[in-house]
Parts: sequence; structure tokens; C-alpha cells
Amino acid sequence: MSVVEAVGVTGSPDERGRFGAFGGRYVPEVLVPALEELEAAGAELREDPGFRGELDGLLRDFVGRPTPLTFAARLSEELGYRISLKREDLAHTGAHKINNTVGQVLLARHLGKSRIIAETGAGQHGVATATACALFGLPCVVYMGEEDTLRQAPNVARMRLLGAEVRVVTSGSRTLKDAINEALRDWAASVRDTHYVIGSVVGPHPFPGLVRDLQRVIGDEAREQYRRAEGGDPDHVVACVGGGSNAIGMFTAFVGSAADLVGVEAGGRGIDTGEHCASIGEGRPGVLHGAFSYLLQDAAGQVRETHSISAGLDYPGVGPEHAYLAEAGLARYVSATDDQALAGFQALARTEGILPALEPAHALGWLLEEPFDAGDSVLVCLSGRGDKDLDTVRAALSS
Repeated sequence: MSVVEAVGVTGSPDERGRFGAFGGRYVPEVLVPALEELEAAGAELREDPGFRGELDGLLRDFVGRPTPLTFAARLSEELGYRISLKREDLAHTGAHKINNTVGQVLLARHLGKSRIIAETGAGQHGVATATACALFGLPCVVYMGEEDTLRQAPNVARMRLLGAEVRVVTSGSRTLKDAINEALRDWAASVRDTHYVIGSVVGPHPFPGLVRDLQRVIGDEAREQYRRAEGGDPDHVVACVGGGSNAIGMFTAFVGSAADLVGVEAGGRGIDTGEHCASIGEGRPGVLHGAFSYLLQDAAGQVRETHSISAGLDYPGVGPEHAYLAEAGLARYVSATDDQALAGFQALARTEGILPALEPAHALGWLLEEPFDAGDSVLVCLSGRGDKDLDTVRAALSS
């Protein structure tokens, strides 16, 4: 099944853009026509053979799909259960983000939009958006928090080399939340000719469903590859969760199966310290960036400051479909600290010769300390590669 043919298979969100109680559209009136236009175009184009063919061709010939499934033999031997990695780190630009940006920029071109904007935390979504814009010859502006530009300097350089304008956000915590705020302000002022490529399964309807449907190629490929290699489904499917696009992309193929779905949030310096990003584990429902979901907020309802060693997980909310999966008991959500992520980063490098991004290193770090039964099978979404995080890792390990 192609990525576009898979759109809508899960039967959600509903016509109001809700996954159970979560999701919806909480935006200024000026953005409603653009969101309705995007929703209608998405529904029309997913039935269009020309669009399906063009997107599938780009995913194959430009992105490099399908990405491989790698059995982590030495890590499996150390831990006592079988670990397989879905290698999104081997997609063009080094992460899963390119699946979404190529699809959204192609969609924007069909809508006649002449300008693209995006936000980014770890920089991978910004790089992927800049890459798609370079491919299609469209101008690109990427909003990025000042704190993230410092810890992800290589990706800032990559975006600029690809022709994007990087606008540094100095307000608030100077991280992903604030970059999204500025991108939404830009979009409200330029909505006629601009498309906003949201990087995760967050934001107002139809973005959570649109991004999920562009990312579910990860899980669809992985399930088919795993069944070919192992003869059935894994016992456990594990992915890191910030906004949650790589995890939803992996989980969607397995929802309703016997597989245990585990999302690993960023535990930062420890849940007890309050310096973390565990939105499902420690948050409560509220509205953030146009959707109703779980988020970290204080007693007065103000969004709390967050911390993670990983810029891509440093976000105080989570996609509404993850909130639904958690409440419905279809997936469970745990957390891993900065130290656990560093341990996961080092373990995969030492045993398999693979440098993971700090985001999926949280999933790996959790696996090191939360053993399953001996002989269990585990499928992990390796959502990105770790080149971008080397300075952060070296600084953390030397402190």
C-alpha cells in the first residue's frame, strides 16, 4: 500500500477534527478559510492518481524509501531480547521529517501557494522543509528558537545553504513552543499566499491527521518488513514522543494489533525536578497551538517551561491522537531522562556502529533500564541520526 492510498485507513479524526475528545480547531478566524481549503484539498488529492503517483515517486527516488529494517544483533545479545530498528536515519536529510515536508510542499504547490514557512526545534524539520522548497523552487522561512539555534548550529547552517531564511525567536523559552507561536503569527498575516508546514502531529485540524497520514509510511513499511523477516508482528513497538509524528507514523500500522505500543517522552532532569517534557505522563488537557490535548501547565493554566537535552522533544504538549491513544488504552507512555538518553546514544554507537539522534536515544535509553521478558521482540523507530547532536553529547559527557 502506498503512503497516499493509506490516508484515512484508521477512521480518525472525525468530521470535527477530533480524536475522541482531543484535537479540534482553536484558531483566529483569519486562519479558518486556509484550514478548510487545506482539508478539502487533502481529501481531493488523496483520490487523485496523478498526485499519488508524483508523491510516491518522490518518496522512492528522492527520499530513498523504503528505509531498511536493521536487526541490532549485539544490542539484542546484551539485553536479552530481539531489537529491530526502523532506519529513518537513512532517509534523505537524516530523519523522518522529509516524509511530511515533501508531501506538504507538493500539496501547497497544488494549492498555488508561493511561499512556505515552518518551525523547527532540533532543526531536522527545518532542514527537511528547506530541502523540499529547494526541490520545488519555493521561498522558505524557518522559525527557530534562539536556544535551539545554539545547540543545533549545524542544522542552521544546512538550512541557510539550502536557501532558507532562518528567523531566530528570542521570546519566551526561546525553544520550539515559541518558534511555533511566531510561525502562526506569520501565517495569520500572510495566509493568502503562504502555506505553513507544521512539523509534527500537532496544531489545528487538519494538520494532526495530515501529518500522520504522510508519516504512516514508516509503520506500514516496518510492519511488512518485520513480518517478512520474523514471520509475524513484534511483541513491542517503541518510539520517542515530543509532538509525536515519528511515533504516530509507526504506531498507526499496529493500533488494534497485539503489539504493545510504547511512547517514550523526555524526562529531562527527572520528573521530580519539574524540568521535563512528559506532557502525557505529567500534563493535563488544555489548548495549545490550536488543538485540545495534554500539555504541561501550572495551576493558573499557563504553559510551563520545559527542559530536554533533545531540542526535538523540548515541547510542552503532544499531538491529540497520542492523547486519545493514551486515554483509550491503545498505547502507553513512559519517560526517559537526559542521562538515560545519553546512555542509549552511547549503547547503540558502541554495539551497532550507529549514532542515533538524541530524540530516539530516549527510546533506546528506556529500553536499557526497562527490560522485557527474555526473548521478546522489540521494534524501535530510529527516527533520526545523531550528527546534529554530537556537540551536545560531547559537552554533556565531559561535564
